[in-house]
Amino acid sequence: MPSEELIAWLDEYSQSHQNSINILIHKICVPTITITVIAMLWCLPIIPKNIRHIISIDQVGLINPSLIIIPIIAFYWNLSSTLAITMTLLFLILIILLILLEKNHVRIFRIALIIFILAWIGQFIGHEIEGKKPAFFKDLQFLLIGPLWTLTHAFKFMGIDY
Repeated sequence: MPSEELIAWLDEYSQSHQNSINILIHKICVPTITITVIAMLWCLPIIPKNIRHIISIDQVGLINPSLIIIPIIAFYWNLSSTLAITMTLLFLILIILLILLEKNHVRIFRIALIIFILAWIGQFIGHEIEGKKPAFFKDLQFLLIGPLWTLTHAFKFMGIDY
């Protein structure tokens, strides 16, 4: 059974996502934005390249998304352990994919940035169709609720309790 706090967040988020086209756009664009944010964080150097070889860190990219993923998972855990565990697994799969892309010399940041911009354009088109402002204009925490909202739709479709 979902927590009352989670239900309240999802209900309020849903208020600005009633139009079926906007809902579809969000089901595509919210996960896309989440993935591209993590991908872009992966590419930002915290430790300069000339120091990396001294401290023997190959996967420096892992540090960057961890700085944001860990507090997000903690926030999710307070709302639903099932959703938090699922998001953790999805983040781990994404990190594995990023490692593979990096090993194949894919320009992760450039691709992620382009997709990120396109996904946000899609989001704003969806809200124009909806005729309502995005929920995060009211509270930035809705940027964290969007991925859960999308995940709960997938869970409902598969008959999984969250």
